[in-house]
Amino acid sequence: MHFFLRNVNTPALQLSCRMVSNYVNRMRHLSELKEDDEACRKALSSGTFLLFHDLLPLVQKIENKYMTPFVTAAELKKLDLAEKWTEESVLIGCTESLVPQFALDIGKSEQARAELLLKGKFLAFQKAYTIIDRNDISLISQAQALLRWHSTHLYCSRTGKPTQKNASGSKRICGNDEIIYYPQMSPVVIMLVSDGARCLLARQKQFPPGMYSALAGFCNIGESVEDSVRREVAEEVGLQVTSLVYSASQHWPFPSSSLMIGYHAMVQPKQNKIQFDHSELQDARWFDATEVAEALKRKMPRKEEMISFWIPPPWALAHHLIKEWTQKQ
Repeated sequence: MHFFLRNVNTPALQLSCRMVSNYVNRMRHLSELKEDDEACRKALSSGTFLLFHDLLPLVQKIENKYMTPFVTAAELKKLDLAEKWTEESVLIGCTESLVPQFALDIGKSEQARAELLLKGKFLAFQKAYTIIDRNDISLISQAQALLRWHSTHLYCSRTGKPTQKNASGSKRICGNDEIIYYPQMSPVVIMLVSDGARCLLARQKQFPPGMYSALAGFCNIGESVEDSVRREVAEEVGLQVTSLVYSASQHWPFPSSSLMIGYHAMVQPKQNKIQFDHSELQDARWFDATEVAEALKRKMPRKEEMISFWIPPPWALAHHLIKEWTQKQ
């Protein structure tokens, strides 16, 4: 017993315990701020803020990296955003040291001044998503999705009366009937179909030239995720899924907020003739592991480049599914 106790008290285990403990502290701190309006309002003065203008994020270029900077409450005061800052900010996270992080859309009037004072530029969200540091993607996606949700839920769908957000932005309330609305995102299945030796990739008309990806589609009300995978594959390419395995999930902000749920889906090798839905897809075809491995090495092409076959970039769940399949071949 003494030998066991000496060996579990290692530096690595102590670090792991501290990390777990800090995560728990952060989540509980955020939960408190979401539910306690007064505590959240007090936290605004010590918090930091991601800034948006009409849902476009502020991006700074530092050396060769593009970052989405957090600005302080003091910097917001210089922009004369005191009223907007206290009333319209939404809570999106907190740092390891429990400093609360908020997002704020400043609207059109202060755009030029904010860019000048903060030495940044408000960029189209899709462009920002492709160039910013990977560590910033999760928070910027969450922030934009939450700000968008608030901008489209200003009125109660039952009473037609204005709704009011709570201090943290974790919900909106219709004061007329005390109806509470919570932010929502749509579940979407994304699946890499394989017949064992090859994987199936497809493209839609709106895709950039040459890009092929995994099949994807929204879940219908009443469906399980597994039922959605089987239905989408049947509808889009005329194949019947025989087995499927969950892989991973990802928040996807385009065109609005979705939860992408990723699967590997198998079909019978002898029943793999593609009959794709031309109203949904421009093309769908089988690719072998060698073709896909080569595509994984290619970077997303510039506008002027023409590449006949490339796949979504590394931050997309489709890329993860394709890479995972390739590594198993």
